[in-house]
Amino acid sequence: MITFLAAAILAAAQAAPESASACPTVLTAAAQSCRAIYASKAGRFAESATAFESVAELTPSGDPARDRALAAAGNMWIAAGQPGKAALALDKALAGTGLQAEQHGLALLDRARASEAQGDLKTARAKVTEAAKTISEDPYLWFFSAALAIREEDVPTAKSSINRALAMVPDSPEVMFEAGHVFHAAGEEAKALEYWNKAIAADPNGPAGKAARQALAMSDAPLTVTNDVTKSPVGHGEGPKGQ
Repeated sequence: MITFLAAAILAAAQAAPESASACPTVLTAAAQSCRAIYASKAGRFAESATAFESVAELTPSGDPARDRALAAAGNMWIAAGQPGKAALALDKALAGTGLQAEQHGLALLDRARASEAQGDLKTARAKVTEAAKTISEDPYLWFFSAALAIREEDVPTAKSSINRALAMVPDSPEVMFEAGHVFHAAGEEAKALEYWNKAIAADPNGPAGKAARQALAMSDAPLTVTNDVTKSPVGHGEGPKGQ
């Protein structure tokens, strides 16, 4: 399940529209928010991001809702595969004071995702480290940290991070798949095979299970969850209580 948490920050305050026609026809922050939420639920992420940016433009400076809208826009740009636009929106959101505690941490994590997608691993790691100050109970933080560490060729950090994710969501097929990837990189083939087989058993027809089968078939070059399977494990944003 893909959960777009930054968008949820803004969307949580209102019911999602059943269709775009249910949104007001006027150009207001509330109307654009309605359109953004509908577009995100329909899978039109670039359209949603643009609408969330419009929400920010229509919201007075200093209003926390402005920063929340920008964070939501950044999250949608990531989903749309446009990390450059995501980084710009998220930097604006993080420069303000409207995001507090967990909201700030989630925006930092999205900023890390945008950097990783652009190949800027140094910035991605810095944002993950900063995000951990407020969202250390989010399993996706450690899932992403593990995948990032593999790209950084930092196996000890990858193992430490994936073990934290496994402790929080031990039944997540996406986390089990990434665990196989991490242990394969560490040269621990027995553990890699164990976790890939667990991912297949937990998600036989889903993306994690299919990727695990491919990894088993070509274990010298397995796919990575962050690039080809999904954006987050089940339970993203809920911490261990969500399991």
